[in-house]
Amino acid sequence: MGGTEEEIKQKHQEGEEKFEEKAEEKVTEEKVKEKKKKKDKESKEKGEGDDDKHEEKEKKKKKNPEDKNDPSKLKLKLEKLNTKMRDLETKRGEILKAIEEAEKNAVANPNKEDDLNLKQD
Repeated sequence: MGGTEEEIKQKHQEGEEKFEEKAEEKVTEEKVKEKKKKKDKESKEKGEGDDDKHEEKEKKKKKNPEDKNDPSKLKLKLEKLNTKMRDLETKRGEILKAIEEAEKNAVANPNKEDDLNLKQD
């Protein structure tokens, strides 16, 4: 009817293996769902919602491709970049001055640095 005894055993074993695989998949899916629920709950408690991320994505999508052809908007972007570059250049100058002063102080008082290192040890 169903074949030899070995074939029956093999089919039964294959059926059990499939059942075990499905059970493992179910457990894995449940774990993933639990982790997601836990993560969502934690983010809600912290005040972080998916709504913020969703809104940011929508804003990015809403950018008008015609803006790249509008000279007035391009000029505004350019001015904004120039302002940022000037600010960065100012900060760069301040840092360079601080480095020069630190190097002058190190050259003028070489023993002072050694004293500080001894005190820290």
